[in-house]
Amino acid sequence: MKGFVFHGTGKSAWEEVPDPGIKDPTDAIVRVDAVTICGTDLHILKGDVPEVSAGTVLGHEAVGEIVETGSDVRTVRPGDRVLVSCITACGRCRFCREAAYGQCQGGGGWILGHLIDGTQAEYVRVPYADLSVHPLPGGLASRDAVLFADIFPTAYEVGVVNGAVRPGDTVAVVGAGPIGLAAILTAKLYSPERIIAVDLAESRLEAARRLGADAIAPVRDDPEQLVSDLTDGLGADVVIEAVGVPESFEMCTRMVRPGGHVANVGVHGKPATLHLEDLWIKDVTITTGLVDTSSTPTLLRMAASGRVPTAPLVTHTFSLDQMEEAYEVFAHAADTGALKIVLGEPPHDELAVPAA
Repeated sequence: MKGFVFHGTGKSAWEEVPDPGIKDPTDAIVRVDAVTICGTDLHILKGDVPEVSAGTVLGHEAVGEIVETGSDVRTVRPGDRVLVSCITACGRCRFCREAAYGQCQGGGGWILGHLIDGTQAEYVRVPYADLSVHPLPGGLASRDAVLFADIFPTAYEVGVVNGAVRPGDTVAVVGAGPIGLAAILTAKLYSPERIIAVDLAESRLEAARRLGADAIAPVRDDPEQLVSDLTDGLGADVVIEAVGVPESFEMCTRMVRPGGHVANVGVHGKPATLHLEDLWIKDVTITTGLVDTSSTPTLLRMAASGRVPTAPLVTHTFSLDQMEEAYEVFAHAADTGALKIVLGEPPHDELAVPAA
């Protein structure tokens, strides 16, 4: 088969790789029908995630069909259409028993496209399939469903829930990429008074406005002052960091009100300064986290019922063999306007009918 292989910092290729096979009785093999590219994949290519070895197939989000299962798999079978979660869960360790699957100590956690071959390929082996794939509602299109492998549960759990968004809050989202936009959509479920989106790119700020941000702030226009003006000098109740660079994190800590929450979602490759000389007296809560995906079944049900819109996030589609082109488009999102890219073939029950 073919897969998108990491060959070291700045080096990658769509190339022939060995077909995956069942290694453990809890494995499943999934034929990939739709896959997407994550900002974390770009961090890997930049060398920000040194645990990823050269030769690893990247990707940790997919929708596909089960084609083979190990002898211990009980909840899915060949032919089932499933979401492949970005997080793998053994189901037995202390953290899995607490539904903290992202911290799994039994061989799970974030392993796809990180510690083992991932989903940006024609087929993928998924360990611990019973807890690591989710059967999909029949009416949910693959291009929509794949967004619930990572960005929606990440934005919701690590941003909105960890940030303790409540009705009437002022929420500032720093970074209006896919994660930030998903944070805006899921924060709206809690009826905040206002959501303020901050970004460098005008195209992403306009997307944030379309998806429900009440105010937008280009970084060059002093977003900290805008937050102060809108809150009578108090600061935002919740600030969600969705970029992953020192400057954005430090901006978030200056935007938050006394007693407020800073929820860091971004993947950081460099140290950021924690200004305790200013923060120690402000009763600020700062949270970090890797998504657990415990919310995935709930979010999928909400998506199937139309409660969480996804279509506006997908701006580009490609076939799997256009992976390298898709990466270029996503890596230059400020120029291309890319938000979320979906790769894959049309569903097998869709037939092209020639024009008469």
